[in-house]
Amino acid sequence: MERGNVTTPFGRRAMTLGMFASQVVASEIDSHQSIDKWKLFRTVCEAKAIVGVSDRALAVLNALLSFYPKLELTCGKGLVVFPSNNQLALRTHGMAGTTLRRHLAALVEAGLILRKDSPNGKRYARRDTKGSIGDAFGFDLSPLLARARELQTAAADVALARQETQLARERLSLCRRDLFKLIEVLRETDPASDCDSLQQRYLLAVEHLPRKPALAEIEHVLSQLDLLRAEVLNQLEKLINLQKLATNDSQNGCHIQSSDPDSSTESERGLGHETQAGLRSNSGDSVLIEEPLISDTLATDLRVSPRQMATEPGQSTQAFPLSTVLKACPDIVDYGPGGEIRSWRDLMTAAVVVRSMLNVSQGAHDEACRVLGPETAAAVLACILQRSAHITSAGGYLRDLTRRSLRKEFAIGPMIMALLRSHPGNVSLAS
Repeated sequence: MERGNVTTPFGRRAMTLGMFASQVVASEIDSHQSIDKWKLFRTVCEAKAIVGVSDRALAVLNALLSFYPKLELTCGKGLVVFPSNNQLALRTHGMAGTTLRRHLAALVEAGLILRKDSPNGKRYARRDTKGSIGDAFGFDLSPLLARARELQTAAADVALARQETQLARERLSLCRRDLFKLIEVLRETDPASDCDSLQQRYLLAVEHLPRKPALAEIEHVLSQLDLLRAEVLNQLEKLINLQKLATNDSQNGCHIQSSDPDSSTESERGLGHETQAGLRSNSGDSVLIEEPLISDTLATDLRVSPRQMATEPGQSTQAFPLSTVLKACPDIVDYGPGGEIRSWRDLMTAAVVVRSMLNVSQGAHDEACRVLGPETAAAVLACILQRSAHITSAGGYLRDLTRRSLRKEFAIGPMIMALLRSHPGNVSLAS
């Protein structure tokens, strides 16, 4: 920068280091540099938050650019505009003089324009003999051209931050909507879950969120809601897995049986064609099985009166606690997951293993699950396993119990109590 080009303000306005720095920047313009003044103005508008100017100050800058005759700002002495305050007030839609001077000072302080004051403080231009402007005093637009690349970078940063904030707001809106509805689904599906606590955590996370939050505030709330959303989804997935496991353990798919009920291939071990023929009379009613399926002792223990009726087909009941079933049928525990049974689901899993071991067909097991319910069917298989040494055909016995349940002549209660009485240590419990 040439030292002769440094100018100081007129009157009582003091010279500052910032004014000097702006003049140094303005003097370092590439001689071939040029830019559309209105594109540059839009860039300044986008970067106003970084530049540090207000909307009213930008309106004054817009008016100053309108006094520049060319479309593009180019390097040279012609970047000085010299409008009067009256003309500036007109082009700023009637802005008051004091307000106009305040925003002009703000543009100078932000380093967007320079004051080039005349000896008497007036704004004017000297022209040569050809009518061209030789020297002018007013407001120099050189800092705008010199800082064009810097302003473009600042505008790009603002646009990127705005886009990130918008995306974060969208994520926040989606996360809030998902959480609200997922908690409601969990409340309806699993009433035992602590949905009130989840709802309270959700409200605490969004309670202090301002109307127009910054990106950092949105990200902070999102981090909390994402954790809460993952927890709710995890609980819902567990419910789905429980339903799938219960369905697979009790049904094991849709096994298609033969349409011929008297087919010897579908009969259980120990129930041949002749034996099954004795199950029905000419009228279609069930009769006593000619071949004994269980011993006389067990038959006496498991005799069910007509008043001891089962539930409706397909309705699962847990009339006895799981612990009581396991005391009556301790042998089933060895077939549970990991050699133990902690829940009804574990009992159903063990029943699937026992079904295969006792040569009970898939069809017999599926029918028992449909009529008795998956939990009751698992308990019946546990009872059959416990007295398997006295049962000729486990599959045939299960089918017979299923048919009796359809006629409401079977309940699992007497079966459990009979097995409890068969263990000497459980006599007091059975009584």
